[in-house]
Amino acid sequence: MGLISLSHVNDPATAAVYPGDPPFELETVATIERDGYYLRLVRQGEHTGTHWGAPGHFNAGEPLADELDLEDLHLGAVKIDVREQCARDPDYAVTIADVERWEQAHGRIPDESMVVIWTGWDAKWGTAGFADADADGTLRHPGFAVDTVRWLIDTGRIGRRGGTGTDAFSPDVGRDTTYAVSRLVYRRHRISLEVLANLEALPPTGARILCGGQINRAGSGSPALIYGVLP
Repeated sequence: MGLISLSHVNDPATAAVYPGDPPFELETVATIERDGYYLRLVRQGEHTGTHWGAPGHFNAGEPLADELDLEDLHLGAVKIDVREQCARDPDYAVTIADVERWEQAHGRIPDESMVVIWTGWDAKWGTAGFADADADGTLRHPGFAVDTVRWLIDTGRIGRRGGTGTDAFSPDVGRDTTYAVSRLVYRRHRISLEVLANLEALPPTGARILCGGQINRAGSGSPALIYGVLP
């Protein structure tokens, strides 16, 4: 068994903050020279940098971070490489046909899986291209089509306790300000993994994901060390 990190380093100098989220700040509040120990104060939203989200992030009455089970944060994972499509179209929405082509090569996605799309946005981290906002502030990044996520849910592939993952800001296409995909994904005990890193190292199938981070009381999710656990 091996481990890989799927998280970006949490650094205000490189972190892209989703529009409207709190600024990300690290403040040194103690030094070894002055206090005998080194300590920093962290100010950030629960969805800054690499993170996971709980169902209550988008749906009132659904489980929050402290209401999830441990098993909700440890899931079998598949990775679908859609970099070619996304390089041509930054607004690309992953289709059912994309998933079916993946299954032709790798077999049916097991029930209650974490379905990760590799869009290529992880390579843009630390640059203005990650948010890729229009002049009016509209974000440009790929995501899942609504019909695709509905199909993944209805067929059991992400079921009650699976989820979606992406190296971009969210499973929604950036232009969709209604968050239609997120509102579908974040129900029951399904989670979303966002701003993932190092997806090149995650195999298409056979790995599991393990989510760290804080379990805040009534939390919407958490910045996290997200690991790929390799067979």
